Amino acid sequence: MSGADALGAFIPGPRLARPGAASGVLAGLAFAVKDVMDVAGTSTGNGHPDWLATHPPATRSAVAVERLLAAGASLAGKTIADELCYSLTGENVHYGTPLNPAAPDRVPGGSSSGSASATAGGAVDFALGTDCGGSVRVPSSYCGLFGMRPTHGRIPLDGVAPFAPSFDCVGWFARDAALLERVGRVLLADAAPALPLTRLIAPREAFGLLSPEAAAALEPSLRLAQETIAPCEEIALTTDGLDAWSATFRTLQAAEIWTSVGPWIERVRPAFGPGVKERFDAARAVAPSAVEAAAARRIAIRSRLRDLLQPGTAFLMPTVPRPAPLRGMATAEVEVTTRHLAMNLLCIAGLGGLPQVSLPLAQVDGAPFGLSLVGPAGSDTALLRAASVMAGH
Repeated sequence: MSGADALGAFIPGPRLARPGAASGVLAGLAFAVKDVMDVAGTSTGNGHPDWLATHPPATRSAVAVERLLAAGASLAGKTIADELCYSLTGENVHYGTPLNPAAPDRVPGGSSSGSASATAGGAVDFALGTDCGGSVRVPSSYCGLFGMRPTHGRIPLDGVAPFAPSFDCVGWFARDAALLERVGRVLLADAAPALPLTRLIAPREAFGLLSPEAAAALEPSLRLAQETIAPCEEIALTTDGLDAWSATFRTLQAAEIWTSVGPWIERVRPAFGPGVKERFDAARAVAPSAVEAAAARRIAIRSRLRDLLQPGTAFLMPTVPRPAPLRGMATAEVEVTTRHLAMNLLCIAGLGGLPQVSLPLAQVDGAPFGLSLVGPAGSDTALLRAASVMAGH
């Protein structure tokens, strides 16, 4: 068994590979692709064997894949995802749990679990994932990786299995910030100089979710951000609490998810693992009146975020409130102690359609723990540049 296979990161079967262009800014690098993105001539599995069996081979590759191949990077394989992406742990009842190389006794995080595992384990130089509710940011924090969720709509979603379209993004992982930035330039198709960040804001509610140990672990990286990027001030983000923001996000996301995949679920009747099944059942039951109310709340939240995140400004905040949970924990326990709290932070960029970069600058209980920068819409390259500057010190 090869080192890559030992990670349990790649989809079962013959390894899917495609050579990159003979030259380009990413020539000589290898990447992996989350199995929700099309690669021409193959069927996309979307984390479930029944999806794989009921979808024909793609006639062309996803735009993100095409851009990387054209830049000279070679595709090394497709990676395991959580079932239809509706999880944040990385534990797939059908395909297993990819290894978290940075903390082998803990989950890698999902739903881009295989891509994070393959990158952290050195099987590839970088990898593509998708991020709707946190599916790049969570495994970035859990596996000690640099990870990027771009501004919603910056990277075309052509060739990506739909989930919750008003939140879905193509994201990516790398082990170093400089490569994350290089890959980002290709995916974003953006060669313009990055504008510097000139002001950092620390949302009080985000840090209030941390344990004393986690807060202490982030202190050195918070000082680093202020020394290398900009001064930071603490603010109150919301008057109604992040629980309310998270509820707004989850209502809208669930309704969109059921619109995207509900008809397939009703037709095929696939078997889902613990936690995933319950989330789809809840998505089926979301009332139109709840969606209407949540849509109105999202408008107000976006207005608040625009007011705070003026050009050159970014939130400085923990990526998630906790390090990765241990493998095999009970679903109900993970839901209460990990997923719910994580969504209170992850929903901020999601509701605003904002870019967020996670940096692996801390550890808690011997496990990786990420710090994030969240910027205004369109500030992707500024965040990537800031991450490179911080990582270089």
